[in-house]
Amino acid sequence: MMFKVEGHKLRSYLFAFGLACSAGVGFLPATSAVAQTPQTPQARGLPDFADLVEQVGPAVVGIRTVEKVSTRSGGGGEMDEEMQEFFRRFFGQPLPGNPRPGPRPNRPQPQEEERPRGVGSGFILTADGYVMTNAHVIEDASEILVTLTDKREFKAKLIGADKRSDVAVVKIEATGLPVVKVGDISKLRVGEWVMAIGSPFGLENTVTAGIVSAKQRDTGDLVPLIQTDVAINPGNSGGPLINLRGEVVGINSQIYSRSGGYMGISFSIPIDEAIRVSDQLRTTGRVSRGLIGVTIGSVSKDVAESLGLGKARGAVVSSVVPGSAADKAGVREGDIITKYGDKVIETPSDLSRSVASTKPGVKSTLTVFRNGSSRELSITVAEGDPETKPTSKRQSDREEPQAKPSSTAGKSIGLVVSDLTDAQKKELKARGVRIDAATDAAARAGLREGDVILSVGNIEVTSVKEFESALAKADKSKPLSVLFRRGEWAQYALIRPAR
Repeated sequence: MMFKVEGHKLRSYLFAFGLACSAGVGFLPATSAVAQTPQTPQARGLPDFADLVEQVGPAVVGIRTVEKVSTRSGGGGEMDEEMQEFFRRFFGQPLPGNPRPGPRPNRPQPQEEERPRGVGSGFILTADGYVMTNAHVIEDASEILVTLTDKREFKAKLIGADKRSDVAVVKIEATGLPVVKVGDISKLRVGEWVMAIGSPFGLENTVTAGIVSAKQRDTGDLVPLIQTDVAINPGNSGGPLINLRGEVVGINSQIYSRSGGYMGISFSIPIDEAIRVSDQLRTTGRVSRGLIGVTIGSVSKDVAESLGLGKARGAVVSSVVPGSAADKAGVREGDIITKYGDKVIETPSDLSRSVASTKPGVKSTLTVFRNGSSRELSITVAEGDPETKPTSKRQSDREEPQAKPSSTAGKSIGLVVSDLTDAQKKELKARGVRIDAATDAAARAGLREGDVILSVGNIEVTSVKEFESALAKADKSKPLSVLFRRGEWAQYALIRPAR
């Protein structure tokens, strides 16, 4: 006799039957098994990206670049000359089958040859042909070719590129083009689905999908990036990252890889940052950023506690560029910048990004932690060159007679110090004491001969006498923070007492 059972009831029967058999008892009633089966929430279906591809795909472009390289016609001319020179020097005769050196009226001249440089992706911002991509996609290109999904190809003009944000804008001569819709990055959530369209390995109009793994990922770049698990490979660079509403939320830019290919982690530039850059590029062809003229580093937990700062936060100033905005504002080496305007600075990247986004000429305030207390400094932000670096002079390598007096008061922590000479003070543009010897605890902390100590335990020292006084006030049972300068940079060291 045959009977019909609904799918979920049949599963319950089989489940109950399995339990009964394994326990060595009789068959359980179906009603009991159903009553004991926990209710599970209904699974949500996976998104269908087909409509999104049709909606956004036409606004995504492929980008090919060409570069000009110098060549010499005649094929192998340079190598022939090198071989002839070799034979002339070591055998006293020219390369067999070649004439002796003499006038060459018809010597081939260097020529330029165009060679493919790379492939990438991009997307159309405006109907009249402005296209956004990565700066590294078009770097060093002598010619940029943009291909639309309808197979039309255009030679593009570079409007501007910004290496620091890795954003570039090019222009093609066309009208009525499909454009992307820009999304609101503040609404992007970790865990939501996103899609990428691009040309990985030159394979045009390739679609990949995944989820947002993290936001505000600090990779050391000027811009905090969006992390996803969307498959991104060489050629995807410059293409759009798209949410389920069909809006562009990022530009695919980087991958984390040990092999050169996708390994499950990719990064995109947030679209709001990219649009700010592209607006400046379209207006002026360049990006203007603020600069205050400091080199900064992170603050460790131990140093923060030893200085009385509390938790590890802020950006410690390693050097100040002479004549810079920070120098004029009174910022010193060893200061820990904890606020810029109204923004709390948690990491060095916070300060770099805040300053860079400030319009040059704007007045702001810096809150710095110095010698155990906070103070506010007024600063006028200058315009910066992305490549600007501190230019303070290095400590001289010449041997100079050491000034007196010297001190052995620091021997308990492994330090012997002496006053700086007038010449050293002038060259370093700083006051402090020079380390003549560093052993034991001081050496373990990373100090060494030639370093210049600027402060001890939140007390500035400009002489051996002040060094001894600061050392006498220090709690011998706790780690001692020492601000020192080595070459161009100032940094903190923590000398731990011997146990």
